[in-house]
Amino acid sequence: MQIHSVKKSITGLFRDNNRNDSSRIFLNHFYHVTISESVNMKKKHSIVYVFCILITFLNYRSTAQSDSIDFKRRQTIAWTASMTTAGISFVMLNELWYKNYPRTRLHSFNDNSEWLQVDKVGHAFTSYTLSRYLTDLYSWSQPSGRDRWRGISTSFLYMTSIELLDGRSAEWGFSWGDMLANTSGIFAFAAQDFFWNEQRIVLKFSYTPSSFATLNESTLGRNFQQRILKDYNAQTYWASFNIHKFLATDATFPRWLNIAIGYGATKMTSANFTVDDVNNFQREREFYFSFDADLERVRWKKKWMKRTAKILSFIKIPGPTFEIRDNGKIKFHGLFF
Repeated sequence: MQIHSVKKSITGLFRDNNRNDSSRIFLNHFYHVTISESVNMKKKHSIVYVFCILITFLNYRSTAQSDSIDFKRRQTIAWTASMTTAGISFVMLNELWYKNYPRTRLHSFNDNSEWLQVDKVGHAFTSYTLSRYLTDLYSWSQPSGRDRWRGISTSFLYMTSIELLDGRSAEWGFSWGDMLANTSGIFAFAAQDFFWNEQRIVLKFSYTPSSFATLNESTLGRNFQQRILKDYNAQTYWASFNIHKFLATDATFPRWLNIAIGYGATKMTSANFTVDDVNNFQREREFYFSFDADLERVRWKKKWMKRTAKILSFIKIPGPTFEIRDNGKIKFHGLFF
């Protein structure tokens, strides 16, 4: 199956006389910008495809007619969403990466020291977000006490499948560090959903362009579409705490205002080298303390606003931020994303 047939397949899912053109427009943009620009991208970041397709299905779910509840139809949509998303992403993985390298026996490798573990935090974020979206999708299709377990099980199976494919490729290997990170992200979602029946601490993502990508474009990316996925210097991952939910029920603290703690790293031009002798700089960890907004807790007046807020809820909102590096330096940003 070729990449162009992927576009045809996912677009065909939305050929419904009762649908508007928003999903088709999104898919065209997704194909031309994301897939066409990503042939040279590192395999680990293919999860962006999952988010793009899953968000499209969430849009379908949100715009479906709701004058009567047809749970059988909803189940069909939900399972089609999850299975098609996984199938298409595996096809793209094979076309873009695996088929170009020899297959080997299942083997593991240790990449825990790479990228100052920013990639591992990214794995946790990915599995958390997948669990969250999938649980929401299954809950919509047929509310029951098993929604959480179906969501996290699907997320775990998908992420584990990718690791197993890694383990059969001569270019990569099964990473126990990745598996630990995946499991941590799923646990972060499941524990909150079990004890609080909601997400009071949301894992989020932000991106600020760095100057280091130009020093190694083959690894860190040649354009925005590649660098947002490959340049770990530019990525920040956040744990966003909704303070209102930890206070008394009569507290006047804004229900949408969050406090976020972030992690990132800088001065990295490759996966493993601690010191860059050519450019004479040493990689550093970065810790952040910032304000954030929980868009889902804002009282939106329009349904499309509420829908958009849900889709974008994994993105950290820019705000005043304190940055602390592991060398002890502290910096204040009036507005940091």
